[in-house]
Amino acid sequence: MEKKAFKRTLVTCALPYANGPVHIGHLAGVYVPADIYVRYLRMRGEDVLYICGSDEHGVPITIKARQQGISPQDVVDKYHKIIKDSFSGLGINFDIYGRTSSDVHRANAAAFFRKLYDEGKFITRTSEQYYDPEAQTFLADRYIVGTCPRCGNEGAYGDQCEKCGSTLSPEELINPRSKLSGAAPVKKETTHWYLPLNEYESWLSQWILDGHKEWKTNVYGQCKSWIDGGLQPRAVSRDLDWGVPVPVEGAEGKVLYVWFDAPIGYISNSIELLPESWEQWWKSEDTKLVHFIGKDNIVFHCIVFPAMLKAHGGFILPENVPANEFLNLEGDKISTSRGWAVWAHEYLQDFPGKEDVLRYVLTANAPQTSDNDFSWKDFQQRNNSELVAVFGNFVNRAVVLTHKYFEGKVPARGTLLPEDRDALAQIPELRRSLEDNIAHYKFREALKDAMGIARVGNKYISDTEPWKVAKTDMARCATILNVSLQICADLALAFEPFTPFAAERLRRMLGVCLEAGTDHRAGEQVSVNTYRDGEGAALHTHAAGLRCCPPDGAVCLDWEKLGAEELLPEGHGIGAAELLFAKIEDDVIQVQLDRLAAIRAEREAAAAAEAARRVAPQKDEVTFEDFEKMDIRTATVLAAEKVPQTDKLLKLTIDTGIDTRTIVSGIAAYYSPEDMLGKQICILANLKPRKIRGIESKGMILMAKQPDGTMRFITPAEVLMNGSEIG
Repeated sequence: MEKKAFKRTLVTCALPYANGPVHIGHLAGVYVPADIYVRYLRMRGEDVLYICGSDEHGVPITIKARQQGISPQDVVDKYHKIIKDSFSGLGINFDIYGRTSSDVHRANAAAFFRKLYDEGKFITRTSEQYYDPEAQTFLADRYIVGTCPRCGNEGAYGDQCEKCGSTLSPEELINPRSKLSGAAPVKKETTHWYLPLNEYESWLSQWILDGHKEWKTNVYGQCKSWIDGGLQPRAVSRDLDWGVPVPVEGAEGKVLYVWFDAPIGYISNSIELLPESWEQWWKSEDTKLVHFIGKDNIVFHCIVFPAMLKAHGGFILPENVPANEFLNLEGDKISTSRGWAVWAHEYLQDFPGKEDVLRYVLTANAPQTSDNDFSWKDFQQRNNSELVAVFGNFVNRAVVLTHKYFEGKVPARGTLLPEDRDALAQIPELRRSLEDNIAHYKFREALKDAMGIARVGNKYISDTEPWKVAKTDMARCATILNVSLQICADLALAFEPFTPFAAERLRRMLGVCLEAGTDHRAGEQVSVNTYRDGEGAALHTHAAGLRCCPPDGAVCLDWEKLGAEELLPEGHGIGAAELLFAKIEDDVIQVQLDRLAAIRAEREAAAAAEAARRVAPQKDEVTFEDFEKMDIRTATVLAAEKVPQTDKLLKLTIDTGIDTRTIVSGIAAYYSPEDMLGKQICILANLKPRKIRGIESKGMILMAKQPDGTMRFITPAEVLMNGSEIG
């Protein structure tokens, strides 16, 4: 099928939840891939709108506010700034980074709901939900805690146990209680509005399963699973005091459910940025809509949100939804509640000037089709052996030698030898592969193509050795450095989507600017591309919305020049060499490893302490008649010795008051033979005898197994006659 040509591209990124910072899992899954895509499209001269913002409603935010004794608005204000600054610090610059607590969004989300409500697109259902009689409020699942029926964790939530990972419902919790007051919740009737997804099942099947087989397999597969399993109505409102109020009479105390509220935020942010022209981005068939999300958001962006847009009418639907899988950290699942994460804002503090290194490593390890892992040793190795030793080393040698032999001017290109032509011929091939991979959202493979250009350059300059050639043939040295500088200019283009800070430094060294399209950050087309001379001084800025008109002597690059044989003209002046990347030493990495080790040790200690407190669940019921069959008596240990060739067994000779007998018991790990002599214990006297290590054992000692696994024998509080019956 021939691909549709679009006039513009609307790119959205999943709205990060404003109850905490963003971490490397978020960056690798959503935001770095999206930024690569947007930068690439703009370098191609395409018109792109880049939308994101904070998701600021929902139960977790109200829980955090209660825990900290502040308002929900205080919580979202804090994390909105942290998240926004983190993105900016990593070079992820949206046209607008909005928020769902804004007045524009509240009005737009309410209007969206009201239109569907007025047109009868919702159904209502009355059901019994948990209610806190002391706090006098309905409880979301996260506000209900209790003991997990699977693992015994006493702090399981009403929707999930974060200890064992089980999905739960409040009804399954043992001894459920309200997080607000500690009271036992009760059931109370409440009425809510639902979007009947089942009514859109046939349309969704045709649109996705028949019409978008080109989607990534993880996305397509999850959609197919949901649709094949049968879609059910989904609530669009809930009982809560934080969110967009349901704009219907009689809906006091109810807000829009966050999953319904949040995706409308994309539209709201577009309206806030472009109040006069937003509709061409959301309602024109000439616009290509692409959602970048993580795999936990697939159902919302591929099934729920499209059904909402279809019900509303007039909106375009996503052309693609390139969702990634999850990124792990040092072999363990990233967990914000356990603190097992690398936070973006902390990384920027710990690694100043190394924004590109994180972008590079997260792209190289992108969890595109399956979960992947981030490790600090791999981070160090990729920086030192790839960015420093290949990319940076090549550029540094080319620039330094040009200054050494040709006064910082691009030397004349003489006759090209086969090795020169071979090196230059590889660049267009790598460009074609890079373009194809980005077009198919394969950013990990596209990065390999970009690094492939650096490897070509590094091998070329190593093989041709211009520093040696200069001793005997300066004309040949000039040709080698001319070719090397052309490849450097290719790298300034190829790496712009992936490592924009390094690409900018490289352009400054080469004395060139980038004609990279426009953005919409001021509500109109505005270029952010400034030409700088070899000393870093600004010479001109591209006019808003116009093609570049460089002054005399300025060299402007654009994507279409990538792979051309002569990007830098003879005699063009270049700036002084500067390091694109710096080596990362072991001690820097060890600090990060020690921090994670401390978190892991603290977690294991807490788990051990919890296990020590945990009591085994009650066994199945028995009848009184069952109990009467057990003959439990007191007895005194007369002699004790270890059973030869065993570590756990003691042979005890005991006086039962009935007879003297032998019992073999696995208590040597807890008691020595000397400990047992003269002790009065309790035994099950009528247990059928059996041979253990050749010794007939007649009976069993009653022991108490503690939560930490240790064993202690049961002894009477005062000395009793041997053979006294216990019952």
